[in-house]
Amino acid sequence: MAVASTLAFAASATVPGDRALAETEVQLLNAHNLERDRVGVPRLRWNPSLAQEAQAWADTLASSGQFEHSRDREDEGENLWMGTAGSYSTDEMVGGFVEEARYFTPGQFPEVSKTGSWQDVGHYTQLIWPETREVGCAVSRARGHEVLVCRYFPAGNVMGEKIG
Repeated sequence: MAVASTLAFAASATVPGDRALAETEVQLLNAHNLERDRVGVPRLRWNPSLAQEAQAWADTLASSGQFEHSRDREDEGENLWMGTAGSYSTDEMVGGFVEEARYFTPGQFPEVSKTGSWQDVGHYTQLIWPETREVGCAVSRARGHEVLVCRYFPAGNVMGEKIG
């Protein structure tokens, strides 16, 4: 699951309130928007509240050793990634979601996978979901692993909706 991607974006993004994004936040946002640009859907904006929620859940997962979606997300989508601590860049982490594109086929969700199982493309479809406008992600490290949690608003992967 090691995917390298080259990002050619300026590292001077801001969020509402003119708070400059940290380098990791810029990298995570750019990794998402690189693929969204490629498929022609609107770019995402960084949402600090989503990032704060993602950090809390990433910390919980990393410290507990569990790997499961939060049940406390309301109208938010969520992508999770886990790998060996220190072995992956943020681009490679998000690249794990993007790798699922090889199984994606445009259609009406959940009929969007060449394998017949939407779970094989669910991270990818959330990442490129056209109606999703905001993202916030966080990485936490514990027990020899790093966990990436990304939260999306509004949530994608809506049953019966078209994508692609």
